[in-house]
Amino acid sequence: MSQDIRSQIIHYCQRMDQKGWVANHDGNITARVSEDRFVATPTARSKADLREQDLIEVDAQGKKTAGAGSPFSELEVHLRVYRARPEVRAVVHSHAPSTMAVGCANQEMMTSAVPEAVVSLGPGIPLVGLFLPNSDEFWAEFDPLLAHYDAVMAAGNGVFSWGKTLELAFLRQELVEHLAGIFLATLPLGGPATLSSAQVSALLKKRAAAGLALPPDPARPLWFVD
Repeated sequence: MSQDIRSQIIHYCQRMDQKGWVANHDGNITARVSEDRFVATPTARSKADLREQDLIEVDAQGKKTAGAGSPFSELEVHLRVYRARPEVRAVVHSHAPSTMAVGCANQEMMTSAVPEAVVSLGPGIPLVGLFLPNSDEFWAEFDPLLAHYDAVMAAGNGVFSWGKTLELAFLRQELVEHLAGIFLATLPLGGPATLSSAQVSALLKKRAAAGLALPPDPARPLWFVD
């Protein structure tokens, strides 16, 4: 199990690099291998250059238990996802450029211009404001989102996504970046046209039927229409 997940992490690190989602030492991936044991990418390493033997292991408190590298500074973000969502097995973080642009503009992103995205991701991708990671201000905005979303943007810090498999966590990140690129491309044309509330509601019912529904976010009631 641990060896298989290590090869998957390296595969998706290389995919992030190939897609141009990371530069310098950007981005990180973790995967749960037991209730309190996680495989993680190390800090200060290019994702293009990582190999399986470079990955580290940490416990549920973020303490390194194996490997030569050091934990990355945003590890607590990943661990909070795992604590809040026991079904989650992997978390992916990147600085995908279109998503970064939307976040740097301090914009949240509704998905209701693209029907398939409503089913896959829910009605929107929320944004945590421009705070330092691991700050009280960051946690105050981030923690309440975890029960309601599978991807969250962070202003100036890209996007975090998660799922029951590493593939799903990566695919959700890929879809967020795809949507952000579409959103930005529509701006010179007047911005995206969106579905009606009734249409979004019908799509959310399909999302629920697929077993993907999460509790509505009380802070964004207009996103979760009846």
